[in-house]
Amino acid sequence: MKSEFNFRERCHEYGLAATHQRLVIYETVRSLHGHPSPEIIYAKVRKKLPSISLATVYKNLHTFIASGMLREVSLHRGSLRVESNQEPHHHLVCTRCRSITDLDEEGIDPVRLRHKLPPGFLVSRIAVDVLGVCPKCSGRSRNSF
Repeated sequence: MKSEFNFRERCHEYGLAATHQRLVIYETVRSLHGHPSPEIIYAKVRKKLPSISLATVYKNLHTFIASGMLREVSLHRGSLRVESNQEPHHHLVCTRCRSITDLDEEGIDPVRLRHKLPPGFLVSRIAVDVLGVCPKCSGRSRNSF
């Protein structure tokens, strides 16, 4: 299976054991649209692995995040969201429904740091979250902005 082979390569690259549970969790994240929560991922994974626990899903998501295989998105309101999109981009975050939409890097002027960083601080990523109310929650179409 090609996707499993790619998963095994990625696990090897990131120093992780390529277990069946991890494969199912990772493929589920990749198959879901947007920025799923652990609970949404868990509900999908349980269809393939009925005995898996929510704690196992959380543990593996945190392992994927720590290794760099997945990114954690939006720390707003304490809800974990993950994504597999490794391309540089930013996010539009609805403060009402908490939906998260990708915004291409070109959609925001280059971010510049005004202050000198502390010695030894290495920037790995600059992420911008644009907070607001999405068209669905505001009752307005995108064209009316």
